[in-house]
Amino acid sequence: MTTLHNLGFPRIGARRELKFALEAYWKGEASPETLQSLGAELRQRHWAQQAGLDLVPVGDFSFYDQVLDTSFMLGNVPERARDHGGDALDVYFRVARGRSAPAAEAGCCAGGVAAGEMTKWFDTNYHYIVPEFHSGTRFVLDASRLLAQLAEARAQGVAAKPVLLGPLSYLALGKAKDGSDRLALLPELLPVYAELLRLLAAEGVDWVQVDEPVLATDLEAPWHRGFEAAYAAFAGCGVRLLLSCYFGPLQNNAELALRLPVAGLHVDAVAGRDEVQALAARLPADRVLSLGVISGRNVWKTDLTALLDWLEPLAARLGERLWLAPSCSLLHVPVDLSIEDGMDAELRSWLAFALQKLAELRLLGRALREGRDAVRAELQANRDALAARRASPRVHRPEVRAAVAALDADMGRRRSPYPLRAARQAEWLKLPAYPTTTIGSFPQTAEVRRVRAEFKAGRLEEGAYRDAMRAEIVHAVQVQEALGLDVLVHGEAERNDMVEYFGEQLDGYAFSRFGWVQSYGSRCVKPPILFGDIARPRPMTVDWSAYAQSLTTRPMKGMLTGPVTILNWSFVRDDQPRADTCRQLALAMRAEVLDLERAGVRVIQIDEAALREGLPLRRSAWQPYLDWAVECFRITANGVRDETQVHTHMCYSEFNDIIASIAAMDADVITIETSRSDMELLDAFEHFQYPNEIGPGVYDIHSPNIPAREHIVALMRKAARRIPPQRLWVNPDCGLKTRQWSEVIPALEQMVAAAKTLREPA
Repeated sequence: MTTLHNLGFPRIGARRELKFALEAYWKGEASPETLQSLGAELRQRHWAQQAGLDLVPVGDFSFYDQVLDTSFMLGNVPERARDHGGDALDVYFRVARGRSAPAAEAGCCAGGVAAGEMTKWFDTNYHYIVPEFHSGTRFVLDASRLLAQLAEARAQGVAAKPVLLGPLSYLALGKAKDGSDRLALLPELLPVYAELLRLLAAEGVDWVQVDEPVLATDLEAPWHRGFEAAYAAFAGCGVRLLLSCYFGPLQNNAELALRLPVAGLHVDAVAGRDEVQALAARLPADRVLSLGVISGRNVWKTDLTALLDWLEPLAARLGERLWLAPSCSLLHVPVDLSIEDGMDAELRSWLAFALQKLAELRLLGRALREGRDAVRAELQANRDALAARRASPRVHRPEVRAAVAALDADMGRRRSPYPLRAARQAEWLKLPAYPTTTIGSFPQTAEVRRVRAEFKAGRLEEGAYRDAMRAEIVHAVQVQEALGLDVLVHGEAERNDMVEYFGEQLDGYAFSRFGWVQSYGSRCVKPPILFGDIARPRPMTVDWSAYAQSLTTRPMKGMLTGPVTILNWSFVRDDQPRADTCRQLALAMRAEVLDLERAGVRVIQIDEAALREGLPLRRSAWQPYLDWAVECFRITANGVRDETQVHTHMCYSEFNDIIASIAAMDADVITIETSRSDMELLDAFEHFQYPNEIGPGVYDIHSPNIPAREHIVALMRKAARRIPPQRLWVNPDCGLKTRQWSEVIPALEQMVAAAKTLREPA
């Protein structure tokens, strides 16, 4: 009998219930008890929705981030968050976002504390709070959260499988603030993990899922030795361990994974299918092999017949030692397709969200247990849907493919090298030293969202909608001029999301109503579904940007999302290489860039926030990706005249190791997140002479804290030691749409004041 299980479930709720509860708590509009009650309700609902599986994950629910939960479970909490008192929940939110609910912060830490650094979870758009270490870090177990959820699950009759982030991945995901060796902390960490496993054994737990996704990355010999020491230490803890790896194949870590003394091994059989046969052949006779056969990262239906053709021989060989699951946690996909009653029926028939993926898993299990005849009708329906998708004329457009085939190298080159362009741009822009700007968006108030929703629902005429959006643009321009910013933006009031907005206007995209996915904390995104060849039927942003420019004599940035980010933040078609799809996007966005220039917009920002996110986990695969990603940006950006200044923006990723490729993009100005990492990015410039202009973000927009002028000045002076001051900009680290005007205006006042201080003679 093949065992069916799940690695993790979306925590936000099908209608973003957790998002709204968190934000109410942070505003002081809901009590801690209300928030905790909603969390319990969601957990109970999600466990019920996973009924029919043999093992269900417990401990995968979080109020912000599972890595931060692990830090708290291990007692690794920064002192700056603890020093101000408050209960555990308030301390938790201080680390996550700089402050908690107003009542908890009253009189204890005016202005909040420094939030933990945030970065991307491997190659996904999920963000985690980076664990902080130093050479003297000590760990103390607090398993109360996990044990409470375990008790809830058992009361509901759930066949619980606790989920832990493994010790090696936890160390690898963190940073040593004093430059010490993270791995040297392993001897301090292992007794705490062993204590936790023994505690779970005493609670009667049989299987524990230990996630070690770092096994899908390049690991040096000391980390291999660390794995061997860790899992040898766990061998007598009284529970069976399922070592779980996902997001990629094991490759050179396969031998290590196979010899560790665990009861089972889970591998990503979507990303690493080619190595499964060899793993099965070498699997010790007492081990379980769990195969992640349903994609946990994309929304397309699985080809169940082809998958059964592949699985049945494995099932015959392994018998009860074969387990099946999604490839990774379903955190990365929406919850439920069945509530998408407004979606095109044909497209809907091609898709599977989290609940539908679990249905596919149950169907596979039934086919393996009872034979294909038991699910003949379901398999035929699956084949019909896949065949319809392959044959659909909506998917394939010959003229788009011809345009991509006609691409040549000249389309990716600016007319002149950067020094000549910079001189021509300076002559027109006439900017001061340390010019100030923002990243693009301004607060999306309740009224802005209401007007947009009314228009989308057909309850507001287009003329009234345009008037309302123009009024928001006027307000944004007036605020920026009053603040004294040098290069302005129109504020993006008309945009719901930086990818969805463009996808709605491009052929080849489709949209859900409730297809929300957590990005971090309460921040949810609704990735558009890229199902077919991409074309731009008409200009998308020109009217708004041209109107904004007409309101001011200061330079106005045209704001676009770049092709790589649109690709990486969409649910992308799986029937052609990602590079081919990205080139289609690049051509569409290039047309928009040229139309903006023709409309008189002379500064154009093309955001590539997700460039680093798409980087393969193995260095051996980096260069091919970077080659086509940089090519696509250059195709988009480089048709303009020398006098037009091209900006790009990147945020919340580690960029130091790809700085040469970022330079190869040849943007005139790059703005980049550095505030939470205390300008750590600048280390890259110790040995790399970045050739163009750069704005290291000095204001952490993901925290409600207001930055101090002195702090911004100190950060910029730190930057000026590595980058010539004449090539430095002053800007926030990301867009401001999630903040309130009451936070944004004083923060930008401090930023502009800092720039004025920097311009004063030394």
